[in-house]
Amino acid sequence: MNYLPWAVLALGTYTLVPVLMRIATTGTDAIPSDVAAMISNAILVVFAAGVIVVTNQQVSPHLGSSKMPYAVAAGLFLGIGILAYYRALALGPVSVVTPVFGLFLVTSAVAGIVLLGEELTARKGVGILLALAAVYLVTVE
Repeated sequence: MNYLPWAVLALGTYTLVPVLMRIATTGTDAIPSDVAAMISNAILVVFAAGVIVVTNQQVSPHLGSSKMPYAVAAGLFLGIGILAYYRALALGPVSVVTPVFGLFLVTSAVAGIVLLGEELTARKGVGILLALAAVYLVTVE
């Protein structure tokens, strides 16, 4: 379970992204959401490149991988998703936008079950239903 510290780090750091993006894209001297997306994701690219360099990974051998179309498709969906998410944050409250966006956790779990053949247990099913109920309760006025 060496992935849990990474998941907790991701949770802790990503928690601040919507709040900071909402501040950056609203009010006086607001940055357009698309510009903010470019800036924040350029920093992501620099971080990823730094990790690749520090860990001495090679990129070029993977460019011809049979898995490359999946990485490219994931990048396309990520781009569309982040641009839409940042636009939603610029227009609406974090307390509503982020839970709706966060439903990707549920839809990804369902996709893993349906498309990847991952096991659907009773506990997972109840968790999915409770997550849907939680988002409903948070977002409905």
